[in-house]
Amino acid sequence: MGATNRKSELKDLAAAESGTLQGSRSRLLFVDNLRIGLMILVIWHHVAMAYGAAGLEFYYVELHPDGFSRSLLIFVLGNQAWFMGAFFLIAGYFTPASFDMKGPGRFLWSRLLRLGIPLVAYALLLNPLAMLGNFFVEDYLGPLTWETYEYTDYVRMGPMWFVAMLLIFNFGYAAWRLARKTRSAPSEAKPSLPGFPATAIFVLALAGASYLLRTEIPVGDERFGFPSLAYLPQYLSFFVVGTLAYRRDWFRRIPVSMGWAGFATALSAAIFLFPLAFSGKMFSLELSEALSNAFAEGGHWQAAVYAAWDSAMAVGLCFGLVVLFRQLLDAQGSTRRFLARHSYTVYVIHIPVVVFLAVMLRNVEMEHLLKFGMAGVIAVPLCFGVAAVVRKVPYVSKVL
Repeated sequence: MGATNRKSELKDLAAAESGTLQGSRSRLLFVDNLRIGLMILVIWHHVAMAYGAAGLEFYYVELHPDGFSRSLLIFVLGNQAWFMGAFFLIAGYFTPASFDMKGPGRFLWSRLLRLGIPLVAYALLLNPLAMLGNFFVEDYLGPLTWETYEYTDYVRMGPMWFVAMLLIFNFGYAAWRLARKTRSAPSEAKPSLPGFPATAIFVLALAGASYLLRTEIPVGDERFGFPSLAYLPQYLSFFVVGTLAYRRDWFRRIPVSMGWAGFATALSAAIFLFPLAFSGKMFSLELSEALSNAFAEGGHWQAAVYAAWDSAMAVGLCFGLVVLFRQLLDAQGSTRRFLARHSYTVYVIHIPVVVFLAVMLRNVEMEHLLKFGMAGVIAVPLCFGVAAVVRKVPYVSKVL
């Protein structure tokens, strides 16, 4: 009976991994729902980029009259601190089940199909397409022209860097499993959960590793096509923690008290550490040249505070949100099943959708933050609608 239950669980998890699980057999619907929430946040994040949250670092930009919108910049920096780490945590959680069920060969082949094909398609088609949004940027920002547009210059990963990095992690996981010469799951015994001291040590180690890496690769520097390689310690460690969480059933066993402690940690970091890193002053969100110190190459005390902030924020929010969704959102009706089924497709196609939506709204006269809000409200259902159409194309649903 134990082996049968384990096999059924592996099938459930593998189906959840691909976003195709329906019905109530899975006890991990809260993880699917969390992934939906993260995907919606990604859409809003890139809408904020279109409205000048990070200056001109996007395919199409409408700058705030002052050059930057402090509110949108804080929103983007806050997201960047943790939400991609949460994606890697969830991806890591589903990885062991897929490997156990498929074995190394089929596992790697399925990863190449599901991750590699969308990565290539985005780089060759969607990124150059999204880049056309730059034609509509105001003249004083130096828009793209047909004379300066070179297709080969825009064959890039864009946001699919996440998929590329996840593919690397998957190959690394497979190599580790082959080195250990294990395919099946280890003992069913459930080890103790990580306590507060172990979690605190993890946060400090993550902050230290992040700060040291950022002395060479500051936040915001693109390296090897990866725009946020400065967060590599977070991404890798969260993926590894995800694989451990599956084996040790942590997502279902984390006590509610740890969730509340996670939220308290994230809130404390946001109140005390983020303003200090952002402005160089306690309890100040003044937008000034001091912000560059947080991203300084070679290291700066503000960069150390920034690393401490985003490490505490990431760990705290992941603890808190896993518990919150498990307690309150561990069910799916038809709407959530639809969103879960199309979330990965949305990730692949949302950039050109956001860009062309912003272009279509460019002549709408409205206060900057209100226009951002309107665009975000439109973008979310629009992206999921386009994703549903895309998945109806023959064979696409087998990959996406």
